[in-house]
Amino acid sequence: MPVETMTAIRIHGGKGPASALQPHTIGRPQPGPGEILIAVKAAGINRPDIAQRNGHYPPPPGAPEILGLEVAGEVAMVGAGVSRWKSGDKVTALLGGGGYAQYAVVDARHALPIPVKLDFIHASALPETVFTVFSNMVEIGGLRAGETLLIHGATSGIGVAAIQLAKARGAKVIATSRTAAKAAQAKALGADISIDVSAEDFVGAVKAAGGTDVVLEMVGGDYVAKDIAVLNPFGRLVFIAFKAGAKLALDLLPVQRKRLVLTGSTLRPRDADEKARLAAAVEKEVWPLIVSGAFRPVIDRTFPLEQAAEAHAYLEAGNHFGKVVLTV
Repeated sequence: MPVETMTAIRIHGGKGPASALQPHTIGRPQPGPGEILIAVKAAGINRPDIAQRNGHYPPPPGAPEILGLEVAGEVAMVGAGVSRWKSGDKVTALLGGGGYAQYAVVDARHALPIPVKLDFIHASALPETVFTVFSNMVEIGGLRAGETLLIHGATSGIGVAAIQLAKARGAKVIATSRTAAKAAQAKALGADISIDVSAEDFVGAVKAAGGTDVVLEMVGGDYVAKDIAVLNPFGRLVFIAFKAGAKLALDLLPVQRKRLVLTGSTLRPRDADEKARLAAAVEKEVWPLIVSGAFRPVIDRTFPLEQAAEAHAYLEAGNHFGKVVLTV
C-alpha cells in the first residue's frame, strides 16, 4: 500500500517566476472509479506548465492545481472498474495536471504501456507532446504522405516529435530554428530543409522549395502572414501556441484565393472521452513507430523533482534540444 503523503511541487503565491516552484509535503491522491494511481518515476515539462505558473493557463475544472501534464511510472493502485491495468504495470500517461509529484491519479484510459526498450525518462516525454503533434498535424492538419510540413521551433519537444512523425508518415519537412546550431540539429534529426531564421527569412526558402501544405504554428505574431504566403492551395495552418502573440492585423484575401484552412486546438481542456479516443489512436498509429525505431523521444536534460524551479528556468532560456524531464 502506498504511503499516505507525498512530495509535490507547488507554486508559491499561486503564480510567479520559476523560483516560485517549491517542494511541499501533501496528501497522496486516491484513485476513484475508472482511475489508476501512478507512482511517478519521471515527469515531462512542457510550455503549458510555464504558462500556468505565470497565471495564464489555469487547470480545467476538477484538475489538480499541481503542474505536470505527462508522467511515466508504475501503477500503484487501481480504482473500481479498471480492467486493463494492475499494480506494477509500467505506464506513461496524459494528465490534466498533477505530474510534478511522487504520485499522480489519472483516468485509466489515458494511460498507455511504455513501449519496449524505453525507460521511464524517455517514456515520460511522450504523452503531452505526441498527443499534441498527432492530433494537430495528422488529425486536424490532415498531413498526408507526399505533402510538405513546415514546423517552427524545430528543436523544441513539439518540433522534434513533429519532424520525426512527419518523416515516418512519408512527408517532406521544412524546419525553422533561431540559430545555426539549432538548424543543424533539426537537419540531423531528419528535416529535409532546415532554416536559420536569424540568418534568412523563411518565406523565400520555403517558396523556393515549392511551398508547404501544412504549417504547425507555435510562434504566432508576424509569422502568421508569412505562413499564409508560403502555403500552397488548399493548405492548412494549424495553431498550437502563440509565443509572439495571438492578436494581429491580417490580410485574409490570400486565404480566400488559395482556399486555405486556418485552424488549431488545445489538448488539456478536452473531455475525458475525447482524450481516451486520442490515446487509442496514438497507441495504434505512433506506438509501432517507436517500437520500430522510426520515432524516438529526445531528452535534452533531466532534473530531480525538487529542482523543478531550475528545470523551468533552463527550459525558459530556450537552449534545449528536445524535452526536459523531472526525475522522481
